[in-house]
Amino acid sequence: MLHPKIADISATRHILKTFDLRASKKLGQNFLIDSSVVQKIVDAAEISADDEILEIGPGIGTLTQGLLEAGAKVTAVEIDKKLPAVLEKTLEGYENFKLVQGDILKVDIEKIMPPNFKVVANLPYYITTQILLTLLEKKLPVTKIVTMVQKEVADRMTAAPNSKIYGAMTVAVQFRADVKIAFEVPPSAFLPRPEVTSAVVVCDVRESPFKVADEEFFIKVVRAAFGQRRKTLVNSLLGAGFLREKILSALEVAKILPERRAETLSIEDFVNLANSLK
Repeated sequence: MLHPKIADISATRHILKTFDLRASKKLGQNFLIDSSVVQKIVDAAEISADDEILEIGPGIGTLTQGLLEAGAKVTAVEIDKKLPAVLEKTLEGYENFKLVQGDILKVDIEKIMPPNFKVVANLPYYITTQILLTLLEKKLPVTKIVTMVQKEVADRMTAAPNSKIYGAMTVAVQFRADVKIAFEVPPSAFLPRPEVTSAVVVCDVRESPFKVADEEFFIKVVRAAFGQRRKTLVNSLLGAGFLREKILSALEVAKILPERRAETLSIEDFVNLANSLK
């Protein structure tokens, strides 16, 4: 069966009109209409015919089609109850596609995906961070996460120490994955046009994250350290309820000067600090 490209403004408008659809602001929907962007995402995810892909929010099937054409098996999770009927038509004939209707934050991913799968998604921007951190913190058997996010979020995910945008989210993501920006995507690639530039980020999930005594405690320490960015580590941790004597002792063991601020610490520094405090 020959399939016309969905990633085209005329095709997208036709689908939206046929099914009486409008982009939902509540669900953060913007439909991708640039086939070259779809291909670049597929390339960034290094898709092969052996790949099992979890797609989050397939919409009308634009990115899904690119993944299917590359030969991957795609399991897509869609929260919008109007879209399964649309996908049944737009992706008709693709035997390597399966749809799960539901909320990705509530779906039991390990039940629907085999080991060593990849995640590829054009995530709703209002919930990007929550979804990403949930995927990483669940310690799922996922090898790579390739996702479209706001450029601002992409910059925070890939930030280095000693920058204003380096924060708790940066450390939480980089603790579990090697992160890079693959390319930027202009507003003109979407219908309707978003007000922001987007970027595709590739997260290669670490097989062995940094060694911490307690991951929950590690994240607690990171969040406490960044809780009051302008304050020193000692004062930030004091404000989070840690005892001064223990803070000073832990900093000494971790070889971190008490007057330093959270944004100057590397992930290794945070690991050493959390382990010492624990």
